[in-house]
Amino acid sequence: MSGLQVKNLSYAYGAKTALEDVSFSVMSGQFCALLGPNGAGKSTLFNLLTRLFVAPQGRVSVAGHDLAKAPRDALARLGIVFQQSTLDLDLTVRQNLNYFAALHGLSGKDAARRIDAALDKLGMLERAQEKARVLNGGHRRRAEIARALIHDPAVLLLDEPTVGLDAAARAALTDHVHALTDEGTTVLWATHLTDEVRLDDQLVILHQARILATGTARDISKDRPLQATFLAMTEATV
Repeated sequence: MSGLQVKNLSYAYGAKTALEDVSFSVMSGQFCALLGPNGAGKSTLFNLLTRLFVAPQGRVSVAGHDLAKAPRDALARLGIVFQQSTLDLDLTVRQNLNYFAALHGLSGKDAARRIDAALDKLGMLERAQEKARVLNGGHRRRAEIARALIHDPAVLLLDEPTVGLDAAARAALTDHVHALTDEGTTVLWATHLTDEVRLDDQLVILHQARILATGTARDISKDRPLQATFLAMTEATV
């Protein structure tokens, strides 16, 4: 399989264990929710997946490329949306995306085509000439996701992308990102909110540095609401 593979990944901040023997796989074109309370280790995992941190042990493979052995190839296949917004608020949406495209060596008609396609996927094409500053939170997030798609990544990582958004904006954003999997994009969506997870989604529950469960949300929750299952699992390990 391609997609994203994580095997036996561990990391510590001094004496504090942030991740302990974490393993899971996300197949190509699959939406996977990484569900965990604040402090579970989700952001540490994303820092390792994007090589901001380097794990002393374990293995990460992105679209078939080993992150340790071929980091440039692996990172080139990643699209990343971090928890904190990184748009330049004084630039238009298109200018923000043009700058990102240039960083990837894209310019001219090719860059313009890719930018238009990415904005169209996120329902943002008509806002391309608006400054990022005037956009609401939901539209800023859509612009960031569109930016992450310009170089046609195989795997899209999103770390708590709905922080600060209202319920309607959160629902719209999850709909847009789910739709990306129909075109083969592999998605890892980190969240602490169970209502962002659909029953057919792959689910990884992370708590206190360890994985408590993997599988579809339907299989993990069985005959009760996912929120009740999630709370029971995490409270039992406190």
